Amino acid sequence: MSVHDTQNPESREDALQTAVDAVREGRLIVLPTDTVYGIGADAFSADAVDALLEAKGRGRDTPPPVLVGDPSVLLALAVDVPEYAERLAEEFWPGPLTLILTAQPSLTWDLGETRGTVALRMPDDEVALELLRRTGPLAVSSANRHGRPAALSVLDAATQLGDSVEVYLDGGTARIGTSSTIIDTTVEPPEIVREGALSREQIVEVLGDIFTAPEPEPAQDDATADVDDSDAGGATGPVENSSDDSDTDIRTQPDQDDSDPAVPTAGTTDPAAAADAIALPSEPDIEDISSGEQPATESAAGNETPLDTSAGEDTADGERTESAPG
Repeated sequence: MSVHDTQNPESREDALQTAVDAVREGRLIVLPTDTVYGIGADAFSADAVDALLEAKGRGRDTPPPVLVGDPSVLLALAVDVPEYAERLAEEFWPGPLTLILTAQPSLTWDLGETRGTVALRMPDDEVALELLRRTGPLAVSSANRHGRPAALSVLDAATQLGDSVEVYLDGGTARIGTSSTIIDTTVEPPEIVREGALSREQIVEVLGDIFTAPEPEPAQDDATADVDDSDAGGATGPVENSSDDSDTDIRTQPDQDDSDPAVPTAGTTDPAAAADAIALPSEPDIEDISSGEQPATESAAGNETPLDTSAGEDTADGERTESAPG
C-alpha cells in the first residue's frame, strides 16, 4: 500500500503513473472524485472487479458503476440511449449524475449481476479525469466498507480499506461530499433511484419533467347513423357518446330531438297535426284510406345504428442504489 499526493503539481505526474500501472496489473486503487472518494479497478478485468467487491464486503448482486473520462464514451458503452439521457449527460457531465443505461452487449466485461445494464458517470475532478483518460473506463464504487459512511478523504478510505488497495491518491477533502444522483433510464418514464447532490428540481428546470408519464390521448370514435325507412316515427336508437373522455361506454340518446319540432315522434303524434303534415285529401277519400293502406311517411331523422365498440443501496455506495463517486 502506498499513498501519493496529487495536490502537489511536482508529484502529481508520478502519482498518476503509479495508479495507471496498478490498474493495468489488475490491482485496486483509491482516487478522489468530486462527490466522495472511490475505490477503482479495471472495468474489463473480472478478477479486479471481484477484488473490488470483496474489499468493500459486497456481493455480485451490487455491481459497481463505471467512471468515464469523456462523454462520448457513453455511446460506446451503452445502446438504446434515450434522447433525454444524452441531454442529461450534455447538461450535467462532468458532475454528480449517474445514468443507468442498457449495456452494449458486445463488451467483454463482467461487472456482476447487472441484468444487462451499466451505470455510467463522468466525475468533475481534474485528477480523476486525467487518470480515466489514461486508463480508460474504471469500475468505481465509494471507498468504504459495506454499511460504513462514504470516505471524504484519503485517510477515511485507508482506514476502512487498508491493504486491500495498492495505491491511494490523495486529492484533499472531497469537494461536494455527497453521493451522486442516480437515474434509471431503462424504464419509462425514467426514475430517480437515489437523489444525491443533483436535485430533481435542478433536472426538471433544465429538461422539463421527464419523470412523469404524459397523459394518454382520449380515444375518439366517429359515430355513424343508418336511416330505417320502415320506421315512420323517426325513433332514434342508441349511439356512442364520444364527447365523454372519462369512459367509453355506449350511451342512449333521447328518442326525440326537442330542437326539431317538425319531425313527428312515434307514439306522440297529434292526429290533427299529422293530417296537416301529410296533406290528407277530401272526406270521401279518407274513408277509402281507413279501409285500405295508409301512405307511409319517411322520417327525416331515421334510425341510428349503435357502433360496435368491442375491441376487440446501501446509500453510501456507488452501485444501483449506492453512492456513485463514480
